[in-house]
Amino acid sequence: MSKDIWKPHVVVAAIVEQDGKFLLVEEETDSGILFNQPAGHLEEGESLLDAVRRGVFEETAHHFEPEALLGVYRWRHPNKRQRTYLRFAFTGRITGFDPTATLDDGILRALWMSAEEIQALQHRHRSPLILDCIRDYQAGRRFPLDLLTDYPDAP
Repeated sequence: MSKDIWKPHVVVAAIVEQDGKFLLVEEETDSGILFNQPAGHLEEGESLLDAVRRGVFEETAHHFEPEALLGVYRWRHPNKRQRTYLRFAFTGRITGFDPTATLDDGILRALWMSAEEIQALQHRHRSPLILDCIRDYQAGRRFPLDLLTDYPDAP
């Protein structure tokens, strides 16, 4: 008897604060124009750290260097019950910006917002993970990156 194997959608996200403001993206989604932290799906053969570097750049044109794991979050989308996300959230710093880079399809803009401004736009968040991650960040939650072990693909 064969059953379909359930697989969560593995995503990475960056929680970046600079001068009291957090980096967000405004994006087109199936539910309208919403806000999210810079994020992306883990691609085959990619480490989590490389995925978050790539995701931040593709969505914001900022170069991001992860410094700590903020947490791992499991969330089931309420309107898409078959879709569960496993989010690896990282903190770190911006190391550069490429004004000539083209943002990913669906990304309208990258912007910096205070925690209060983000809270006020809660009704336009892509998921509850946005505020949860900011609260965890503000509470000082950090785990060392060596918590993650990445085995290279076999040749």
